[in-house]
Amino acid sequence: MSTLTAPARPATRRGPGRRTIRLRTYLAFLLLAGPNVALLLIFVYRPLLESLYLSTLQWNLGSPDARFIGLGNYVEWFTAPGTGTVLATTGVFTVATVGGSLVLGLALALLLNRRLRGRSAARTVVFAPYVLSGVAVGMLWLFMFDPRYGLVASGLGMLGLPSPQWYTTSPWALVMIIVVYLWKNLGYVALIYLAGLQAVPAELRQAAALDGASTVRTFRSIVLPLLAPTTFFLLVTTLLSSLQSFDIIQAMTQGGPLGSTTTLMYQIYQEGFVTGRAGYASAVATILFVLLLAVTVVQLRFVERKVHYA
Repeated sequence: MSTLTAPARPATRRGPGRRTIRLRTYLAFLLLAGPNVALLLIFVYRPLLESLYLSTLQWNLGSPDARFIGLGNYVEWFTAPGTGTVLATTGVFTVATVGGSLVLGLALALLLNRRLRGRSAARTVVFAPYVLSGVAVGMLWLFMFDPRYGLVASGLGMLGLPSPQWYTTSPWALVMIIVVYLWKNLGYVALIYLAGLQAVPAELRQAAALDGASTVRTFRSIVLPLLAPTTFFLLVTTLLSSLQSFDIIQAMTQGGPLGSTTTLMYQIYQEGFVTGRAGYASAVATILFVLLLAVTVVQLRFVERKVHYA
């Protein structure tokens, strides 16, 4: 009897092993992310570590001699008589600019979201100040706030009101800075809110209208909760931007009068490049970094819990 033999199976070609796949993935990661990581290490984390080291030194800018004093610069800053004023100015400026930007930006976004003639041109005009130089904006508004010939003085004169001495009066100088900062950054907040409003489903508004909900009730119960992720994003970005503001203050008041517009960020510039105390300025910069880090952690840890993503 003849025996039947099974046909030979074709040789199967094995694919690359797990180690090869992992090696390729790792090499692709290094190729794509490596340059960015290297730039961060060189231009962000290395200066940060050097600033931490300089904050422990008594060193004047340009001097060849430096003396290690440990936490001496930090002790001096916390015990300085003007520290409370700087912190209060920073707090008032930050709360006013962040809160004002969110409220006014949302109101402006609601207006730009309507079907109006020339809406596209209006959006461009509103966003334009955000991309302008802060120094140029500050110089422009200096002329507008001139107590004798400025546009603001003319407007107040039509109402029968005198113009405050914006440049030399302590509270009004800070108000002037806040107004200019709001004007410059309002377009950014409005644009982000506008994108969030356009992402709200129209069906939800129509369903609320069919149920008899008013416009205010629809906005409060439907639109605002859906804008929570947008609001959280803007809260983080505008807060960090306000704490690091410098250009408008430098162009308009140079921290005066009598330090009434000196924030933490501007104090770093004054101590480092005006008085030349580089070690002390590095200590203030480290304090600002810790403050920014703490604010960000609190926002991500507690505030984000109340944000509901659709």
